[in-house]
Amino acid sequence: MPPRLSDRCTLRRSITKRRHLRPFLYLSFSFLLSLLFLHLTSLLLRRANSLGRRCYPPSPPISFPQLKIAIVTISDESKQSEIYYPGGWKRRSFVGMREAVWGNKRRYAERMGYDFVDATELVDPSRPPNWSKILAVRSCLRVYDWVFWNDADTVITNLDVALETILFGLIGYGDVKSTPDLVVTEDLNGVNSGVFCMRKSDWSERFLQKWWDQTSFIQFGSTKSGDNAALRHLIDSLPDEESQLHILISPMQCLCNLGSHP
Repeated sequence: MPPRLSDRCTLRRSITKRRHLRPFLYLSFSFLLSLLFLHLTSLLLRRANSLGRRCYPPSPPISFPQLKIAIVTISDESKQSEIYYPGGWKRRSFVGMREAVWGNKRRYAERMGYDFVDATELVDPSRPPNWSKILAVRSCLRVYDWVFWNDADTVITNLDVALETILFGLIGYGDVKSTPDLVVTEDLNGVNSGVFCMRKSDWSERFLQKWWDQTSFIQFGSTKSGDNAALRHLIDSLPDEESQLHILISPMQCLCNLGSHP
């Protein structure tokens, strides 16, 4: 017996209702997946930071050697650049960066007995400002045992941990003169030039000159200035024996807390 008209109407309304509910269910499911993704990402980052806080061993019951250390940075607030982003060219400026972070760096330097060096006067206008970190570090290596370079847009998050604790935790507590010359950090993309420590040595002087000479990597009109790519290329091109003797790549989150980007 064929279904009655009322039954067919009821069935049609039920199907139509389910069709109307389908987009809502899809949206709800997508929203829940997004929340789950954010939660898992947060857990992974917390785990990474937790591991990072334990990346150097406790200091042995000995005093650190007396080292002359400089915290060095630059910020060329007067230079605004046109950067190409998806959708067109936009102007990028670092105006206000000095006021925002310089106090943090100075307080840490004073607390630990280091010198804070603002090397902005050494900025070479013929290149993107990031390249001038090479000039800044080189000028200080003639005076200091170790130079701690940090980009203008970085902050020191724990003012109670001395650089010596991190350095000697990474390189060991042996003869200071036999330690690596460059301690550099990395992110998910590899070596990052935003934060690094360099020791006073002839090798360091030569390395900085070679880094400066990588002119083929200079970029204008990009979010990347090329200095980081030049550093990676230079490290990768070193003979294995030289690299192992002079360069130490810090485990992620030990020297600097970085995401996927320094």
